[in-house]
Amino acid sequence: MKAAIVRKPNQLEMVDMENPRITDEHQVLVQVKAAGICGSDVHIYHGTSPVATYPRILGHEIVGVVKETGSKVDRVKVGDRIILDQVMPCGTCYACSINRGNVCHNLKVRGVHEHGGYREYLVADQKDCYRLPATISFVDAVMIEPATIAVQSLHRAELRDGDVLLILGAGALGSSILNVAKRFNSTIIAADVSEERLSEALAKGAHFAVNMTDQNPARLIRDITGGYGPTVSIDAACTKDTLPFLLDVTGNAGRVITMGFLEEPSPVSQLKITAKELDVRGSRLQNKRFQEVLDLIDDGLLDLTGAVSHTFDFSDIQEAFRLIEKRDPTVKKIVITF
Repeated sequence: MKAAIVRKPNQLEMVDMENPRITDEHQVLVQVKAAGICGSDVHIYHGTSPVATYPRILGHEIVGVVKETGSKVDRVKVGDRIILDQVMPCGTCYACSINRGNVCHNLKVRGVHEHGGYREYLVADQKDCYRLPATISFVDAVMIEPATIAVQSLHRAELRDGDVLLILGAGALGSSILNVAKRFNSTIIAADVSEERLSEALAKGAHFAVNMTDQNPARLIRDITGGYGPTVSIDAACTKDTLPFLLDVTGNAGRVITMGFLEEPSPVSQLKITAKELDVRGSRLQNKRFQEVLDLIDDGLLDLTGAVSHTFDFSDIQEAFRLIEKRDPTVKKIVITF
């Protein structure tokens, strides 16, 4: 089979590999049909990920078709269209014991610590397979995984009706969070440096938009919230300056969710957290959220169509990464098709 492997940062090669084989009775052989390129894939490609190991086949947004099953597989059958859970916890550490396997002490993630989906075939445990709705295409189904990340962040935020939610960053991550959050009866403020992205956020359901290049964006946000500040703030931009900004602007007793992997220190004031008794929480990956997203799609509460802006054949994957590097504003989401 063909596979695209990053030998070391900035070195992506198309190679021939032996087809993987089922070695456990609970495993399935999956023919990959589409795989997304995520920001984290780009970081691994460039060598700026603090958690990835090399050499690595990237790709954690993976959809495909079951081609073969082990003798004890009963969750899926040959021919099923499926999406794969990328999180592979150990099941025995403290985090796993309290049902938080997404932050397992011995965590492995497809495309990060284990080979991912930029290959024609892979083998996975049946527990990681979720059947796709018949109504969704393989390309659109790639967006289910980003939606699980959004759902996880909103669970961590404990978003509820009546909250005022600030989403800082209206790119791919912020857009996914907005798409899920709008089903709540909450007020949503989108903030970004791009007017184009802010216009899209308003069109997708945000109630207010704030340009962070304004002279005083914090004042604008406070004005929108009657001086109180948001009750929930999610950092979907993840720079060294965004967390301090959210600690400053979020209202008393609010929740601040950070999702970045930036190692550069941020200047954080204890006073901002203590005086307002803020809850500052991390949100990483997702914790068994796939079925929740699939149910939202089935119930007509979540529409993932239109999010993918570009598709590339697997043989042209290098061109896809080159396009991302050009920072073309028309690029929203790129999907590799097989």
